[in-house]
Amino acid sequence: MKKKWNHIKTFFSKPYNVLLVMFLVILGYLVVLPLISIVRDTFIVHPSEKTRVGQAVGTFTTYHWIRAFASQHSKMLLWHPIRNSIVTSVWSCVVAILIGGTFAWLVSRSDLGWKKVLTKLFIFPYIMPSWTLGLAWKNFFKNVEISGTKGIFTALTGLVVPTWFGYGELPIIVVTGMHYAPFAYILIGGILHNMDANLEEAAIILKTKRLRMFWKITIPIVMPAVLSTIILVFSGAMASFATPQFLGLPVRYFVLTTELYASINGTNPGVGYILALVMILLSVIIMAVNQRLIGTRKSYATVTGKSANISIFHLRGWKWPVTVIVTFVVLCMSVIPLVTFALESVMMMPGDYTFPNMTLGFWIGQSLGHNSIQDQPGILLNPDVWKTLWNSLRLSFMCAIGAGTLGFLAGYCIVRRRGSFLSKLVEDLTFIPYLIPSMAFAAIYLSMFSTRRGIIPSLYGTFALLALIGTVKYLPMASRSGVNSMLQLSPEIEEAGIIMGVPWVKRMTRIIIPIEKSTIVSGYLLPFISAMRELSLFVILVTANNRVLTTLLFFYDEKGFTQFSNAVNLLIIFIVLVINFTVEKITGASIEKGVGG
Repeated sequence: MKKKWNHIKTFFSKPYNVLLVMFLVILGYLVVLPLISIVRDTFIVHPSEKTRVGQAVGTFTTYHWIRAFASQHSKMLLWHPIRNSIVTSVWSCVVAILIGGTFAWLVSRSDLGWKKVLTKLFIFPYIMPSWTLGLAWKNFFKNVEISGTKGIFTALTGLVVPTWFGYGELPIIVVTGMHYAPFAYILIGGILHNMDANLEEAAIILKTKRLRMFWKITIPIVMPAVLSTIILVFSGAMASFATPQFLGLPVRYFVLTTELYASINGTNPGVGYILALVMILLSVIIMAVNQRLIGTRKSYATVTGKSANISIFHLRGWKWPVTVIVTFVVLCMSVIPLVTFALESVMMMPGDYTFPNMTLGFWIGQSLGHNSIQDQPGILLNPDVWKTLWNSLRLSFMCAIGAGTLGFLAGYCIVRRRGSFLSKLVEDLTFIPYLIPSMAFAAIYLSMFSTRRGIIPSLYGTFALLALIGTVKYLPMASRSGVNSMLQLSPEIEEAGIIMGVPWVKRMTRIIIPIEKSTIVSGYLLPFISAMRELSLFVILVTANNRVLTTLLFFYDEKGFTQFSNAVNLLIIFIVLVINFTVEKITGASIEKGVGG
């Protein structure tokens, strides 16, 4: 017994073991228990369902499962949204790879003009919030039949935009693909830029045709990056909410996320929780496929240091026509959306793009008085907007402090006990929130924290719940940063401090943190940026008292007040770009580094 007690005492005498046990308890409560809670809530009657189900609130029922899987409503509630989610996600992958992969090849392997400028602009959709291109498409291609007002395209050309082109499946696919095209560019472009050019030079010496060289050398080499892009885009598109909501809802085209939102906010929360479980299952399957591909795909040792003479494909007479086409596509993805937001935010009456109809009232006006919501100051003078801006900054700061600190400490203790069962378990628990789509994760926390549980009070409607879910959701990216930084730090440095009798807190503050400063800062700034542009994670958890900028934009758009929604969108984009610029200057990190051009 004494020997066992000594073993326990020795175990807990090491700070990283204490941290691991604490993380196991905390993550068990914040990650594992919510999953159990949401499963439970698919089998009980909720207040808004009492009349329909015909049972008392809180009693056991299989009604939700039968309604979702084996009723006349199953197609509408489950199977059609699943089908729509899969179709839009698959074709979004195709669009992203075609646009991003082609641009990566042109930048790294051709004499395309204006490479540096185009590279900077091409990254914009990656930096900006995910709904930016969706809202821009809606501004440009809306038609009178659906929206009641004409869009910019109709105003410029006089042509009526078909409903299938302005709303629904096609625009969701195109917009989502364009948003994720920078992923393909970053991944594929990095491989092309660093690829040993001797392979292509050898093929040229052997007089291999360009097309055959492309299929036999280039394609196999970039295939790992293509597979990674497919997984990233498919997963991101499946979890996307804002774009399908903006472009799908007007024609009742629902995907899993929008159907989940409608169920949770309507009278079917039990079905909504089932949809959240379906999304989690699909996400786990996607990650399993990813792991399978990583484990089985062929490897090509091609990066041997950048060759001095990369094979450049000369476009000859096509150089400037191709450059103009590429520039047009890039502008459509990066600059033109911003122009549409600015234009829509100054229209007194939507759909009238004449100069006399323009006003700065929605920005700096005192009161426009058209209806109850517009009878208020423009967004720069509006106390509600400043309140939500403060909420956004405050929430982002809290998420950054929470996720950044916990992520760094998790990385520290995971690496120090690397190889042990406890370390592996904690590492897996920190990664689980990444597997859960944001909308499903919000549904889980709504399920768990909507009522009092033991000593934990109901948190629904509180700012604390938003900060808590943001911290847990962004923990994976911060912990990955922490693990990577600690793997690069030799344990001998800390051991020297232990030999000298330096306490743990002093070792952390005087030795480890100063050495890993830049990586630690990134671990704080990434959650900050993510929280500033997040919508899916917060949209079903906020109330009128704790709105943030993204949910305020969503509220304005739902009510049809496009001037305010576009103005707020521009404000969010400006803040995100400023923060991203600050991140780059502080950390020296640049998304496009390592990519050709």
